[in-house]
Amino acid sequence: MLKLAIFGSGSGTNCQAIIDAVEAGRLNAEIKCVLADNEGAYILERARKHNIPAIYIDCAPFKTKLEGAAEARVLETLKEHDVNFIALAGFMRVIKNGLLSAYAGKIINIHPSLLPSFPGLDGGKQAFDYGVKYTGCTVHFVDSGVDTGAIINQKIISIDDNDTLETMMEKLHTQEHIAYPEALQWIAEGRLRFEGRRVKLK
Repeated sequence: MLKLAIFGSGSGTNCQAIIDAVEAGRLNAEIKCVLADNEGAYILERARKHNIPAIYIDCAPFKTKLEGAAEARVLETLKEHDVNFIALAGFMRVIKNGLLSAYAGKIINIHPSLLPSFPGLDGGKQAFDYGVKYTGCTVHFVDSGVDTGAIINQKIISIDDNDTLETMMEKLHTQEHIAYPEALQWIAEGRLRFEGRRVKLK
């Protein structure tokens, strides 16, 4: 069984989708804790409502990465909660080598574009501004690059002529909430196999 820690920075809708999938029996996992780098992030309140340990990470002095003393505290917290897998759900910091090494191949992320297109911040807005007709979301493994890890799952949406950025993002979020629990369940079932960088289902 996956023993999950979910990391986030904001409202935590993907975290909620994972919680809902676990409670509905669609995801064979236990959420051991939820961590956020923003003390007021609603993702922490979502965790509390489901009696999941909600933990604030003070990442000072760094503004964009998890490193140094904060990373060490996170590693200790994960050990205390018996975590064996990490799901990043809107965590707006770069994961560094200490965590990557300790959880090698055990950290995944969801990104609001069809990677490798539009990596980095605001992938959904990048796609919309570029004028593509289709975009989507990607669940991928986390490595030392920015949104460069092996792709596990993708969902596609169309961008219609009457879509605004807001309506497009609503469609995108709906697909994210399907794609993330689905990918985690594939991992829980041991269904992933690798052919080079390509991830396939058994």
